[in-house]
Amino acid sequence: MWRNLATLSLALLIPAAACGPQVSDDSPASGRQVLPARVAVRSTVSKPVPAAASAAKIVFLGDSLTAGLGLAEDEAYPALIERELRNEGKPVQVINAGVSGDTTAGGLSRLGWLLGQRPDVVVVALGANDGLRGLPLSEIETNLREIVRRSEAAGARVLLVGMRMPPNYGPYADDFAALFPRLAKELDVPLVPFLLAGVGGIRGLNQADGIHPTADGQEILAKNVLPYLSGMLRQKVAAGAAGSR
Repeated sequence: MWRNLATLSLALLIPAAACGPQVSDDSPASGRQVLPARVAVRSTVSKPVPAAASAAKIVFLGDSLTAGLGLAEDEAYPALIERELRNEGKPVQVINAGVSGDTTAGGLSRLGWLLGQRPDVVVVALGANDGLRGLPLSEIETNLREIVRRSEAAGARVLLVGMRMPPNYGPYADDFAALFPRLAKELDVPLVPFLLAGVGGIRGLNQADGIHPTADGQEILAKNVLPYLSGMLRQKVAAGAAGSR
């Protein structure tokens, strides 16, 4: 895993200088993104809503980015999202199932136990380590598809989170990035376009390894995911109200 991290760290930083204006503003290698003001994920509401028996249960299935490697547990983006949703009056219970070094195959292998927790939503944020290792795209896609299908069969809704490789991975990077929207469309699930948007490749928002976000970076990750998750929870509430009529 650390060999993979070192590879990505150099890949993110070196191409940023080499590619110059050819790199898009939302690519992990872009140095031209404007650092946003401190996002509002860390709410100042003093009395958050506690998780209740009726709380929506959300499982975040991911790797070290989700686990918040190098940070306190409550600084990882799943915890920030849980806090913000509760502060908004939405009773939720978050399970951070991020495991450092995990791949789509690893996530699939431990999915059964997580679905046994009867989640309402499964956030699938896997694939980065597969891509770093250059695993076949067909294998990545097959694993993600199976994770989505099993989760839905267990009664959970799925939010798929897009990942990208740095541009020096060549055509593989383009095909890898295209995999996520294609799969989301095929399976009719919502998609976060890119987990690391606004964070990837920005030195001040990543730890010394150049890949794992700082606490400030994790706040932006939370901001990237939160609108999609909030929308899914609103739909769940609306569907429940309609069903009770």
